[in-house]
Amino acid sequence: MKKAIWNDVVLAESDETIVIEGNQYFPPSSVKKEYFSETATHTTCPWKGEASYYTIEVDGQKNVDAAWFYKQPKEKASEIKDYVAFWKGVKVM
Repeated sequence: MKKAIWNDVVLAESDETIVIEGNQYFPPSSVKKEYFSETATHTTCPWKGEASYYTIEVDGQKNVDAAWFYKQPKEKASEIKDYVAFWKGVKVM
């Protein structure tokens, strides 16, 4: 069972993550949406497509753009549509 933790709170937990390029992508149903708000940030991966980002807020502390996901991934990455990955101090274990 993989967990994503930040500020002592479990943000996502699943035994059905997908690993791509060393990142654990959590299924949308495993993510505790109350801690997430979508931002206007976008980046582009040549083979996955355009990534969108979430800011995480726990106990009044914000971690801006600390999670990302693909709303419309390219065909080669279709398995991670809406799955969420983390960085910026979010521990995945």
